[in-house]
Amino acid sequence: MHQPADNMPFHSRVRTVMMAGICYFALVYAAGFVLGIIRTFAVTPHLGERWAELLEMPIMLVVIVLASRLVIHRFSCGAALMNRVFIGAISLAFLAAAEVAGIWLLRGQSIGESIAERDPISGIAFLLMMLVYALAPLFVRRSLPS
Repeated sequence: MHQPADNMPFHSRVRTVMMAGICYFALVYAAGFVLGIIRTFAVTPHLGERWAELLEMPIMLVVIVLASRLVIHRFSCGAALMNRVFIGAISLAFLAAAEVAGIWLLRGQSIGESIAERDPISGIAFLLMMLVYALAPLFVRRSLPS
């Protein structure tokens, strides 16, 4: 485990918080990528896009909570509120970039086209989940249960 971020020199704290944000993004994005494949090929054909996306969201909520707790614990970033704010902001920036890249590279669409074709219910739920994702590091405990 890293030293507590609050006792490090500033540049080390910045590096630790950056690494924590990137790690948080990587954990959640990897899980979302795998679940997205399962949703697209196994669930959507039976339930439709809206219900498949809505059913995926509680699973992603669990992933978000577990990943944020793990990262806060692993990088010892829980003591300072600003560390957790920056972890959420950094990871959200990476997630937004990955989503935009995926829309453009995999679907060949602009952001506007992608938004226009999204289901309004699951689209709003997705945006709310992005907010939860960004804020989750603020609300997790530093230590994991024994």
